[in-house]
Amino acid sequence: MESGKRVRVLFVCMGNICRSPTAQAIFRRLVTEAGLGEAIEIDSAGTHAYHVGNPPDPRAQETALRRGMDLSDLRARQVCAEDFERFDYILAMDEDNYTSLSLVCPAEHQRKLRLLMEYATHWGEREVPDPYYGGDQGFERVFDMVEAACRGLLEEIRGGGRESAAG
Repeated sequence: MESGKRVRVLFVCMGNICRSPTAQAIFRRLVTEAGLGEAIEIDSAGTHAYHVGNPPDPRAQETALRRGMDLSDLRARQVCAEDFERFDYILAMDEDNYTSLSLVCPAEHQRKLRLLMEYATHWGEREVPDPYYGGDQGFERVFDMVEAACRGLLEEIRGGGRESAAG
């Protein structure tokens, strides 16, 4: 991490009530535990406006609470044009959301777009599955996947970041 430069990270899923707020909360905890709260800004958003202003899905909140995290302060919002300029890392949960982002992202910021699971290659999966229409087990699995990827992301940021993403 460059001294004095704040790194900004945006997690993105479709509605911003399951996967991306979970990622925001997990990464917030990891960043706080690492003593980097002042150096890293974290947010989440959705590619669609389905749930703007709503708190995270109750199942996502329950899963997080069981693991010692509170998502209740988070509210869904939609990705906006300014996000592409502002954030250094824009991390999509799946290919569909990545494609949605890439279609509206200005060419000079395309390098910032990544799939979150690129930071947890040991999982052998490229996408974080959407647990919205499934049962509670889906939320548990998503939490585990996202936590692994967030740990990998933090490790990269602490190590100086990917030149193409944060540079």
